Formats: sequence, structure tokens, C-alpha cells
Amino acid sequence: MVSHIFLLQDFVSFEERPTRKWTNEPLSFPTNYQNVLALAFAVKEVNENNQILPNVTLGFRILLNRYDLGSMTYKATLDLISTPDKFAPNFKCDVQENLMSVIGASVSETSVHMATILASYKMPQFTYGSVSSVQGKKTLFPYMYKMVPNDSFQYMGVVQLLHHFNWTWIGLFAVDDENGDTFLQTVISLLSRNRICYDFTLRTPKRTDMVHLLDLFSNTWGKYQVLVDSKANVYFAHGQPTLMHTLRMLLFMVEEYASLPLGKVWITTSHWAFQSVSLQRIWDTQICHGAISFAIHSNQPPDFQKFLQIVKPSWAKGDGFIQEFWEKAFDCSLKISEERKETKRPCTGEEKLESLPGTLFEMSMTGQSYNIYNAVHAVARSLHATYRLRDRSRILREGQRLESQNVQPWELHHFLRIISFNNSAGDLVRFDDNGELIAGFDVTNWITFPNSSFARVKVGRLDPQAPPGKELTLHDDQMVWHTNFNQVEYMDACVRCLENAYPNKDRNECIPRIVNYLSYHEPIGIALAVLVISFSLMTSLVLGTFLKHRDTPIVKANNLNLSYLLLISLLLCFLCSFLFIGQPGKLTCLLRQTAFGIIFSVALSSVLAKTITVILAFMATIPGSTMRKLVGKRMANFIVLLCPSVQAIICIFWLSTFPPFPDRDTSSLNTNIILQCNEGSPTMFYCVLGYLVFLAFVSFAVAFLARKLPEKFNETKLITFSMLVFCSVWLCFVPTYLSTKGKYMAAVEIFSILASGAGLLGCIFSPKCYIIVLRPTLNHKGMVKRTN
Repeated sequence: MVSHIFLLQDFVSFEERPTRKWTNEPLSFPTNYQNVLALAFAVKEVNENNQILPNVTLGFRILLNRYDLGSMTYKATLDLISTPDKFAPNFKCDVQENLMSVIGASVSETSVHMATILASYKMPQFTYGSVSSVQGKKTLFPYMYKMVPNDSFQYMGVVQLLHHFNWTWIGLFAVDDENGDTFLQTVISLLSRNRICYDFTLRTPKRTDMVHLLDLFSNTWGKYQVLVDSKANVYFAHGQPTLMHTLRMLLFMVEEYASLPLGKVWITTSHWAFQSVSLQRIWDTQICHGAISFAIHSNQPPDFQKFLQIVKPSWAKGDGFIQEFWEKAFDCSLKISEERKETKRPCTGEEKLESLPGTLFEMSMTGQSYNIYNAVHAVARSLHATYRLRDRSRILREGQRLESQNVQPWELHHFLRIISFNNSAGDLVRFDDNGELIAGFDVTNWITFPNSSFARVKVGRLDPQAPPGKELTLHDDQMVWHTNFNQVEYMDACVRCLENAYPNKDRNECIPRIVNYLSYHEPIGIALAVLVISFSLMTSLVLGTFLKHRDTPIVKANNLNLSYLLLISLLLCFLCSFLFIGQPGKLTCLLRQTAFGIIFSVALSSVLAKTITVILAFMATIPGSTMRKLVGKRMANFIVLLCPSVQAIICIFWLSTFPPFPDRDTSSLNTNIILQCNEGSPTMFYCVLGYLVFLAFVSFAVAFLARKLPEKFNETKLITFSMLVFCSVWLCFVPTYLSTKGKYMAAVEIFSILASGAGLLGCIFSPKCYIIVLRPTLNHKGMVKRTN
């Protein structure tokens, strides 16, 4: 019996076929070749072990994902589930090849593209690289197994490392894409909570070639000048492979053209590697001497070194990678053409891998290779368990023996989720409920040498299973720093400021923050208070005028009780603006939005009652109309009771579930502490505001439809205009409110209350007051019938 896997090199599959399939596509970087060898070694180890799959031979197929294009990844994935050499998805004519699992890739986007298709087939998929784009998406990709622990755990380890050495002033590097955005959002918040300062954030472009990068560098030199000017001696780089490639080229150019200061400590996540062939032979790697990396935990299988000794250009006929690897790594040529002159010396084929510097090939198994190695064993052992389960049920329904080729990939998931085994290196391999490998990180110290070789020394461990606060263990005495790095000098470069202060430009002194709230002692607070008092006095004056002339025809014609209710509610609306001025307290935070919402709903319901009363009064004058019975106080009372009651219910629910409370905002403005009322539930606040706009819109619509009634009922025209003003003010309020911070948020809301209230007062009552006070000769019954 035979079984089959698949690796994407980024990309590997396991198949039921004893032969090996390689690609004839060239490798991008020689260092990736170890991933290929780790796969071949793991398959060899399984096939030679009689205790695992004794009657099955594992085979593998490798496909190179050279361009990191989604379209190419989709096509390659569809090719996997097709008959070899015949692109026909869902059709498998060759029973000799039975795809069991897929491994890939080193970039999270590639893994997601693959999973989109493979999930439909319930195909087990292992990712051995970055998982930043697939974290928290178990429901979308339930058949994906992540060989790398969660990135957030690495970030927590970095913070503990910074605290361990008292490093509180750092620079941040991230690639300019969605992953970089996520990294910066997460890390900056984490650093802030742990009182660690950052000097700059530098976004590098996605992976590009040297020519385009030179153009970019020359056009945007000011962006990278910060590397020379920064006083931070520690740089934290997000370890996406695309960032590492571009960052190394940028550092090379900065070092060459601007004398980049040496002695910086680089801290990287688990995907840092020296992989740029064009720079490996010319770049002085001393710039990264003493770097600290959170590498994926790896161990050395006992026979891996012996396996590397047999690797030669002729060791595997189907190996389409080894020729380019050998020529690039040893700077020689395996094929000499008589038609063209070769500038490289010929390869003997007997060169030794151990003679290569670490920038080209590492003899010790790297973290990525170790993950591929463990993934192969996880698939093999799950497949073995599946066969054993089948052996316990020897007879099918038709009395025939079950053949091994009938095993389907989805059957492996049960065992992959519960699998637990010790590999040949002695490490326990098992997955958690989210399909993530339960493993930690090795803290490694990079030691570089003048001949471009390097050594990665394990100086600590980050263990997610350790007790809280004990996850990171370090061996300080084993660490090597750059000779120009002055740790003591650096420790005092950035002070830790309390919440009520912020650091100065040089980060060596704390400056007290300014307390920010809308006060009565500043010009804007005084001006708003004067406006509130002015509008309140004007409303009181209008109310007094209506009371004094309540027996005159023009006052009687305006529905006296509704006019009184509207004026009183407008007066209270103006006065409730005082709740927004001054230092927020528990009582004022509870009252100001709810009081404003309920009082304004009373005012708008009065306007709506006025409008409907006018319409019903006109309809009641038609002979035989049934509307005559509805005219009077009953309809008006019903409207002014129902509409505010709905708003009151919303406010009661708000106060009983997510009530507003006094809050201190220390993140919006670096130099200020904003004292404000936290609304508790922004949704409830916008429900209150939305209900007011709804009432205003209904009043506007009703008044607009009734604007052409006979002349003596033309108050609907005034109401139409007043509601237009009201809606305009509050529709403009929302974007303005959201774009302001601190005391200006309260000022914007006060201004909106005053503007909308003044619109109601001016549009509805100013024409009446004009006649009552300035044109009393028009205030008689005959003139009212004709003009009002």
C-alpha cells in the first residue's frame, strides 16, 4: 500500500505513491532548501520505521510558489486535487496517487488562499509560517493546523524581554500592508499598557527587487533618515518574510549611504532569516550582531546531520531544486556550455554543505524545517491510526475487505485533533482545540562573524504552559551584544511617566498633562453660558408676552395650551445645556443626555400636535365630516403624552443597562487628560438622537403636506421651516461630534441644542410676537381671519 503528502515550498502534499516528485522551478533563496530536505528526511524516517504505516509507503510532491500571487496559489491548489498533468478539478483518474494532506506555506496570505479551496474537500492543511492572517478564524478554516503558536504570545514575550533589560525606548518596523497594520495596532497598545515608549514606526514596502527599491529609497530618503537620527538603541521588527527581505536591503543602503550607527539591538519575531542572495555576499552582517529573535522552537532529530552528509547534486534524480541551490550556494556551475563562456568555476559535486556560511545554509534544523518535520509525522501517525481503526472493522457491508486506498483525507481529522506523540528529537507534539501546535519559542541570540557566517545560540525559552509571569526564562550570561551597544547608557534614555504626565521630546522628563473639560472659566465656556442665558431670557419673554396677551385673537388662534407647553419645554432645553458645562460628575452624566432627549421630545411632540390640530380643524369645517368629533384637546393630549413616553422608555432602558458615567480619556490627546462623560452605550445615545430626528421629520412631512391650506391656517408654513432648520442642525451634528475630542465635543452638542431650539423659537413665535408687540392694530379678530 502507498500513501501521499504534498509540500508547497512553500507547498508540500502527501500522496499514496512511493516515488518522489520535485518541481523543476528554481528556488528563490538557497536557505529555503533546508525545508525541502526536512520534508524528504521526515518521509524517509517514516518509511524506514516498521512501527508506523508498515504496509504503506509515503510519497511527496513539492510545488514552488514563486510569485506570492493569489491566482497562482489557487491554480496550484486546484492542480493538487486533479489528476496529475491533467487540470480537471474534482476528477482523479490515477488511483495510485491519493492526496492525504497539504503543508504550506511560509506566508499567511498563501495559506488562506489554499484553505479557501481545500476546506471544501476537508483536506488537512498545515501552516508552518506566519499565521497572523488566520488567527481567530477557526470557523472559516476548520481543517487548518497551525504549527506556529499564536503571534500575540510572541508579543507578550517581547514585552517581558524589554522589561527584563529595562529597555523602554524602542523603534518599530512593519511591512506596509494589512498584517503590518494589525501588528502595529496590537503592539502599540501593548507597549502603552506596559509603559514602554516608541520613538518611531517605520513602514517598509512589500517585497520588491533591488532596482525598484533603489528608486523608492532615493525618492523617500527622509522617511529612512529616522534610522540615523533616532536615539533608540532597540529595534523591534515584525518578522513577516516580506518585511525581512525588504528591510535587509534598506538597511544595506542606509548603511552604505548614510553611515547607519552600529550597536543597535534588533528584536525580531519568529520569521527572521538571512535570505537575500544578492546581498549575502556583500552585506556586512555585523549590523545584526547580538540580535535577539523569538524563533520557533526546534530540536535536532538524531539522524538529520547524517542525512545532510549524503546530499549531492546527483543524490535524487527528481530533485529539481538542487542544481540551482548548489550553483548559488557554492558560486559554481554544474553544466558547462561550449557555446557560451562561463564566468563561474565548475562544480565538482563533492562540495560539503557544512562548509557554507549560515546565511546560505544552516546545518542545524531551523524552526520552519522542524515544523515541516513534525507535520509529516503528525500526518503519518494519524494515517496509521486510521488504518488501525479500519482493521478493527475488517468486513464491509457487502462482506468485502476494506482496502487502504479508500481512506479519505477527512478521516484524519479525528486523530489529528487528539494526537499526542514524542518525535525522534524527544519533543511532545500535539494540537490544542483551535488546531494550534502546543509549543513555545526559543529565545535565540544571533552571533555573526566577519566571513558572513553566524551562529544562533539559544539563550532562553518562552513557554505558554508556564505559570503567569514565568513564561519567559533568560540566561543573561550567555548573551552576546554588539561591541558598540551601551546598555547602561540606554537604560536612562526613556523615563516612565505616570498617567497624569507625558514625556518630553527627549524622553528624559515628564510633563504634567493638562486637564481638559468644558469649563466656565474659559472663553468658549463663558460664551456658551451667555448664549444659554440669552436664549432662556428670550423664551421667558415670549412666554410672558403670550400670558399677558392670552385673551387676544392671535394668541387664541395659536392653540394656547400647546404654545405654553412648547415654550416651557424650549426654556428647559436651553437650561439643560448647563449640564454639559463644568467638570463631569456622576449625576450630571446620568441626567444630561436623558434630560435633553425627553425635554426635546416634548417640544417636538407639541409642534407635531399643533400641526395635526390645524389639519383636523380644517377638515372639521367640511359639512358632514367625522373629523369634527376629533378636534379639541383629546387628540393634542394624546400626542403630547405618547411621543415623550416612547423617549422616556428608551432613556429608562439606557440608564438601567448601560448608564453614562464620568470617565478619564488618556489616549486621545497625548498632552491632555480628557474628563468626559462616557455614554456607556453609544448605540443608546444615537437611538435617543435618532428618535428626535424621527419626530422632527414626521412634523416636517405633515406640515409640508398641509402648507397650502387656506391662509388663516398658514402656521404650517412656519412649522415646516422650523423643522427643516431642526433636522439640518442635528444631521450636521453627528459627523462634527465624531470628529472632535475633549471639551469641543460638549461644545458642539451645546451649540446644536441652542441652534435647534432657537430655530423653533424664532420660526414659530417671532411672527406672532412681532404683531403683538409692534403691530397691535393687527391683533384683532378680523385681521387674524384674514392674515393668520
